[in-house]
Amino acid sequence: MLDAKGSGVYRPDEAIRYNPGVNKRELSPLDRLLAGADNALRTVAAPAGHSPRGNPASGIAESDLTTSQKSHSAGLMRVNHAGEIAAQALYQGHAAVARDKSIEEQMQRAADEEFDHLAWCEQRLEELGERPSRLAPVWYAGAFVIGAASGILGDKWSLGFIAETERQVCEHLDSHLDGLPEQDARSRAIVETMRDEEQEHGENAIAAGAAELPEPVKKLMRLTAKVMTNTAYWV
Repeated sequence: MLDAKGSGVYRPDEAIRYNPGVNKRELSPLDRLLAGADNALRTVAAPAGHSPRGNPASGIAESDLTTSQKSHSAGLMRVNHAGEIAAQALYQGHAAVARDKSIEEQMQRAADEEFDHLAWCEQRLEELGERPSRLAPVWYAGAFVIGAASGILGDKWSLGFIAETERQVCEHLDSHLDGLPEQDARSRAIVETMRDEEQEHGENAIAAGAAELPEPVKKLMRLTAKVMTNTAYWV
């Protein structure tokens, strides 16, 4: 499907962001709900396509991986893809209830970069002969609810949740860099770029006034992430 600029690559919420008739007014709750529903369908039910920024693995030759190395790389990239599904939902959930327009716009910009990550992970899975997690709708729905619920408490808590999520994601991606086969330079290039941008998203949230989350909330987030990663590796 063509995007609003005719590039042929869908970007989340482009139909709203580039529609002059909509840009002249504030989005109503119904507008936001419809945009969220559209993003959900595009994220979990349609191929992500190719990122306009290009894939960080472009120009890197495919490695000669053993069957077991290829399977392990695919499992880790499936986890990363599931994480990007959740990230789309998380940012959309936060943006849907953001009180400050600048915070909403910040969330949307981050969601755009996360969509690039989604596309890169999907492309790498195809190269490895594997498919994304079959539980994508579950990851999206759960993350959207969590994002909206934390955002309802106020922008500083919404930003705090983003900051802590991105901190934990960076730890998770560092562990993947340790776990990926050294020969799998294509996967490693993608994960390294993702980690750097996730770190930037977290830093931006802190700079925008993120509140520090209580320790029990951080532990619950870790537990939830562990369930998702352990499941998405296989399913």
